[in-house]
Amino acid sequence: VRAQGDIYQVVADVSQFEPPDIVVTTSNCHVAIQAEKVAEDGTVCDTFTHKCQLPEDTDPLSVSCALTEAGTLVITARRR
Repeated sequence: VRAQGDIYQVVADVSQFEPPDIVVTTSNCHVAIQAEKVAEDGTVCDTFTHKCQLPEDTDPLSVSCALTEAGTLVITARRR
């Protein structure tokens, strides 16, 4: 987690996954990123999991995420 002014950001490289394969959840100032690549035969061939805790002064309603064309996931939250 890095802070820039009144914004916190979490950045993750998920370029090896397709957007529908990436799930981001938040709960109690925790952010979880999970991604899973499934082969044509149904086996899981690659996974990514990252969990982090946002600072306590994070506004939980301000959390948003965006995926860049390069495959970088940027999760942004504002401070209260």
